[in-house]
Amino acid sequence: MSEPQIIIVGFMGSGKTTLARRLAELLHCHSLDLDALITERQRRTPQELIESDGEAAFRRIETEVLREALSATSSKVIAAGGGAWTIADNRDLIAAQGACAVWLDAPFDLCWQRIMGGQETRPLARTRQEAEALYCTRRPVYALADIRIPVYEHESVNELAARVARALVPGVPGK
Repeated sequence: MSEPQIIIVGFMGSGKTTLARRLAELLHCHSLDLDALITERQRRTPQELIESDGEAAFRRIETEVLREALSATSSKVIAAGGGAWTIADNRDLIAAQGACAVWLDAPFDLCWQRIMGGQETRPLARTRQEAEALYCTRRPVYALADIRIPVYEHESVNELAARVARALVPGVPGK
């Protein structure tokens, strides 16, 4: 692949999956959601895997599926799960592939609002207190990403995708 893959990282509820789809449309390429691929391969959701097998087992599966996704030339934009970037082996895989990690830096209140409004249960964020502690713990690791993109509550996905595209490829019109 001539252009590097783009890995969208950030806390749960930051908009990684939605942004990855729209960004791929803007860049005329394919996107992939790592959690969806895990669900397809394992026939269980990340939530089910964490609840039945534990987080460590889920993270091992996540790393293997990430390795597979990085080697697939058809997926240029990959939405990683909220914890994928926090694992050093995953960051090493992404760096070895020459991929560009883009951190969607959404404020906690926005993430929590989206978590509460979503349909899935988040096993690592069952309460606001638990989620906020995890958010605070993960922020310094997210900051290791190649590009930081602040997320604003009233910004549309099109506006956000345009900003990300401009950060990645200066001169891209973004709409």
